[in-house]
Amino acid sequence: MAWRVVELGAQRWNVSIAAERQAHSALWSLVLAFRALGEGRPAIWAPYPIESASKASLFSRAESIGDDELAALLVQQLGTAP
Repeated sequence: MAWRVVELGAQRWNVSIAAERQAHSALWSLVLAFRALGEGRPAIWAPYPIESASKASLFSRAESIGDDELAALLVQQLGTAP
């Protein structure tokens, strides 16, 4: 299930969120997964610079990320111009 849907050009992308914790760290980091709708290519996973000691707090803070920020991160990950 998608957390959000963003558009980049004519392509729509489902965005999902996950929390990841590195070994020997008390903080959870936010990771975003971008999946192109209607295409069979694998997801693009990208870290986002939000950390928290609580997963619930991390996901709550993720709600403040704008669609423009998500699209910009996706462009960066794709290595293409918008």
